[in-house]
Amino acid sequence: MEHILSILIFFPAFAALIGFLVKNDSIRMYAILVTAIEFVLTVFMWTNFDSSIADMQFTEIIPIIESYGINYLVGIDGISLFLVIMTTFMTMISVIGLTEKRNLKHLIITILFLEMTMVGVFVALDAIIFYLFWELSLVPMLYIIGAWGGQLRIYAAIKFFLYTFFGSLVMLVGMLYLGYVYYQTTGNWSFSILDWNMLVLPFDMQLWLFVAFFAGFAIKVPMFPFHTWLPYAHGQAPTIGSVILAAVLLKMGTYGFVRFSLPLFPDASVYFTIPMAILALIAIIYTAMVAYAQEDMKQVIAYSSVSHMGVIILGIFALNVEGIGGSIFLMISHGVVSGGLFMLVGVIYDRRHTKMMKDFGGLALVMPKYATIFGIMLMASIGLPLTIGFVGEFLSLIGFFKVSPVLTVIAGLTIILGAVYMLVLYKKSFFGPITNEENRKLQDIKGREIAALVPLIAVVIILGVYPKPILKPVDKSVSQLVEVMQIKAVNQSTKVRLLESNSIGEVKND
Repeated sequence: MEHILSILIFFPAFAALIGFLVKNDSIRMYAILVTAIEFVLTVFMWTNFDSSIADMQFTEIIPIIESYGINYLVGIDGISLFLVIMTTFMTMISVIGLTEKRNLKHLIITILFLEMTMVGVFVALDAIIFYLFWELSLVPMLYIIGAWGGQLRIYAAIKFFLYTFFGSLVMLVGMLYLGYVYYQTTGNWSFSILDWNMLVLPFDMQLWLFVAFFAGFAIKVPMFPFHTWLPYAHGQAPTIGSVILAAVLLKMGTYGFVRFSLPLFPDASVYFTIPMAILALIAIIYTAMVAYAQEDMKQVIAYSSVSHMGVIILGIFALNVEGIGGSIFLMISHGVVSGGLFMLVGVIYDRRHTKMMKDFGGLALVMPKYATIFGIMLMASIGLPLTIGFVGEFLSLIGFFKVSPVLTVIAGLTIILGAVYMLVLYKKSFFGPITNEENRKLQDIKGREIAALVPLIAVVIILGVYPKPILKPVDKSVSQLVEVMQIKAVNQSTKVRLLESNSIGEVKND
């Protein structure tokens, strides 16, 4: 287990290089095998993970530029463990359900390189290494959208790249300055997040650094008003691109807030709690209304993703164990559910080459299996109890209720809008008479489509009924995170706010 994280990072990249030598007619099975091995390795790591420990585990360090304290430093805790597992799981599922036939080898090789960068982001504990993986993840996705996307693919790809790249440059400035502050404070250079967590920064400095990191994370989430690149990216990306973008890449932004912004800038996090909540509420309400107005099934789910990410932001900036833990669980559930919905839209698009709701109707009559699976995923998306979507939303809102009951009630009521636009989508596409004769000949899902979708349904139901295997290790690490924030808080008002948000005068450990 000493090098398990390095294996998880670089195995997909090594397999991608070998993929150039694999024959075209075998590349699909090769990709399924590689991604399945990667997923099994993460499950094996989970079985060896000690959920009673809040600290980083499986850490590994290799000096790179010692004079400036830049090291290859990796490790995981309860916060990052399941994001890594979700990354490998959704990559495997997306490859199993892959329907793209054009330049398939190049696409699969690109996906494997992308998997390397995504895993690297979630396990990196050195800010420079984190930034390298963060930026490198843009290149494969740019290629996927630009080479395999729709008619506006070039515009969508460039917009995606420019938004996320320039936001990341501002974040890099903040990282370099924070490294310099550490040098000024201790006399040694270090870009280790674990070392930075020991710094107690002045309040004014926290505010400016919070804004610098916000630029990178908010665009990646994406938060309102930086969300305009996402509908284009989803609308033009091939199915597998949309699945991975929604399931994993968006979570990098919310993960960044949890890993960097909260522990490094606790006073600034408290100071910006209400502004962040207001931006999240605008995202929830505005994008839900825009989703309702869409006629394209894929665009409905794309705007739905922005709305759900707003709930995650609310949970994070509750700044308590329930809220942050719920937001992390919601990251995982949203990854599974939104990825599954994009895959389901891809199934019908592969048959009819259209995503417009007006071209369907009565699909439940000719594709009952497809309609059933779509219905389950849709119910999970709107947060039906006993599905995976309910747990994270409930905990996130419960956590933020301690901060602002009024804003929480507004957020809870506006989530009803999500049920409206998703049920309207389902009604228009699956119920009523068959008005288009082409739909009478459609084949129900079978083969690899069932193999890809059934595991998603299993996860949606099992974790909806019994979420404890994820919540327990997550809460352990989140409790330590909140405790670090309390200890480092400069302002007494921040300390009081963090203590009050946890109901009692100490951090809960379970």
